Amino acid sequence: MAGLYFDELMVGRVFDHEWTRTVTEMDNTLFSTLTMNVQPLHLDEHFSATTEFGQRIVNSLFTLGLMIGMTVNDTTLRTTIANLGMTDVRFPKPVFHGDTLRVRTEVISRRESKSRPDAGLVEFEHTAFNQRDEVVAVCRRTALMRRKKA
Repeated sequence: MAGLYFDELMVGRVFDHEWTRTVTEMDNTLFSTLTMNVQPLHLDEHFSATTEFGQRIVNSLFTLGLMIGMTVNDTTLRTTIANLGMTDVRFPKPVFHGDTLRVRTEVISRRESKSRPDAGLVEFEHTAFNQRDEVVAVCRRTALMRRKKA
């Protein structure tokens, strides 16, 4: 399915994205090392065993990227011009290797662009859940979206 245009993204519309994704040790290690995040909570099993989590936790920026990526097919594929910002990013629960995530998106606000008649701004709220239906990540994302051609 291609993404939706500004004109199709009405406030209150909710998407329960069908795709799910199990997070692996490789995801966490590769992402952390590629981004030079040497935090032992992500990379050191022995260190992490001594923390309150008792194991490594998944890099939160990987979780954020995965959460937003899982929404693209239903919402913004080929119809977004640019992401303008992300706010209110929260990680209420940690993600561990082996957790399976799913995502829900709600359209929070929208307005026509003042400078671009071919575009509008849409604010999405993305929420990621693990396999126990615990919220593991939330963010609001503002995207500059294409309008349908007249």
